[in-house]
Amino acid sequence: MLSEKFRRQLRQEAEQWHAEGLIDADAYEQLAQRYQFSELQRAARNRFIAILLVLGSIFLGLGIITFVVANWHVWSRELRVTLLLTMFVGFNTAGFYLWKYPAKGWQRRLGQGLLLVGALMLGVNMALMAQMFHKSGPIYQLYLVWGVGVLAMAYSLRLTTLGILSALLIGIGYLRGQVQPDYLLLGEWSWLRLMVLYMPILAGVMFIPLAYWCRSRWIFGIGAIAVIYSLEANLLNINLLLAPPWVAAVACGLPPALLWGYSDSLWVKDPSTAKSFTSIARTLAVIFLSLLFFLLSFYSIWNSSFVPSARDSFDLSSHLLVNILMLGGLTIWKWLHLLRHLNLTTSIIAVMIATSAVVIYWHLATTRLEIVALLSFNILLFILAIGLIRKGLARTQRRLFWGGIVLLNLQILSRMLEYNTELLFKSIVLLVCGLGVIGAGLWFERYLRTKEV
Repeated sequence: MLSEKFRRQLRQEAEQWHAEGLIDADAYEQLAQRYQFSELQRAARNRFIAILLVLGSIFLGLGIITFVVANWHVWSRELRVTLLLTMFVGFNTAGFYLWKYPAKGWQRRLGQGLLLVGALMLGVNMALMAQMFHKSGPIYQLYLVWGVGVLAMAYSLRLTTLGILSALLIGIGYLRGQVQPDYLLLGEWSWLRLMVLYMPILAGVMFIPLAYWCRSRWIFGIGAIAVIYSLEANLLNINLLLAPPWVAAVACGLPPALLWGYSDSLWVKDPSTAKSFTSIARTLAVIFLSLLFFLLSFYSIWNSSFVPSARDSFDLSSHLLVNILMLGGLTIWKWLHLLRHLNLTTSIIAVMIATSAVVIYWHLATTRLEIVALLSFNILLFILAIGLIRKGLARTQRRLFWGGIVLLNLQILSRMLEYNTELLFKSIVLLVCGLGVIGAGLWFERYLRTKEV
């Protein structure tokens, strides 16, 4: 399926060709029929109508909510409950009825907008009902329950917007749950607390299948980020300098290994018939490695002191072990399959991940590896930047090429600013970096033109 952007550009060019006499009216008509030029205006009009309907639905919902809040203290409890339930059921019923219309109709778009308002009304109902019946609790519990409810709606309707809203709500609930003072109290064993503790596993189970169900790259990306972020947050809640050295090695090595080893066959039997998200996972793996190598390329990171003897009394939480074992086992299983079709890029990424984990483990176990660790991560950062530039040239992709250029310049500039150097030397480095970026950009654009020819 050709993109709409290409068809618009082709229509402009065809109109200019027809005006200049390069093609006659019959040729232009054939192009118009083949590439459906008449549908472009209709598609733009439908998008505009969809935006208006969504915005109108949101403002309609906000207006009704504001009206209810304005008269909240005047109405009786029975009337409040009736109004809240009526609005919630009304929005969702009307949205579902309109959503069943054909995909190209305005009714379906209006139905999606009303369903979105209904999902927002779910949280409003929960908060106001809890206030009326004096049910108090931490705010993160409201977001988590609200997000789970919207997630059920997203699964039942296959709506990407509801899936994204659910991920955002659960993410907010998780972040608020992390900062709760009673987050790790042994007395609070509710299912919501367990949800926060085991979020690395639950995020994958909740959002990754939904991404395939909705064929949404956005939901997959948000779900993958949620898995990695929650895993890192759980690991960073403990003091990595006092934990066993292998915990810090897992925190640096497991996320990129899990992302790079991911494949669509984990959720679908025939990956060729489903939308592939492997490239998104590998892009996130490269981003994680870039941030990791850049942060660990500073000398101040390795100059921290700690007390090794405190590790003898360190008690690793059971939920943390479960998260590591589950995700670690999945990573090992996928890499065993990946090693059957090993290529150069995967081999280099594997060496990078293993090197970073080993260096961190060795440093924390011996406390005598500052210079070696510093050099190792600067070399890894340099190799990753050069690899991105090479891949960008091989695939003629600006994203990879410029990612490598930016990473390489960040390494040079950060090393220059980190160490005490003369202003003259700094000015020379900045001048060389600026000229290098301009020269690389001009050369790459010329290289792309030669490839297109």
